[in-house]
Amino acid sequence: MPTPKIRIANLDNETLDKIHVMEEELGHSIVALEPYYPPANLTAAQVSKLKLLEQELGVVLLAYNKE
Repeated sequence: MPTPKIRIANLDNETLDKIHVMEEELGHSIVALEPYYPPANLTAAQVSKLKLLEQELGVVLLAYNKE
């Protein structure tokens, strides 16, 4: 099995509190992920394409830099 490229973030209490506040504001749960590679800086057009593919596949996609 390949090595995972992201994992659930290990957060301190202050960070967890900030996430809980955001969850209350949004009315949704949030999952904090910690990438081994930095997230990709996508253009608006690339983000739109990614969102369309997410909708088509029914998944959440995360783009990250390979190196």
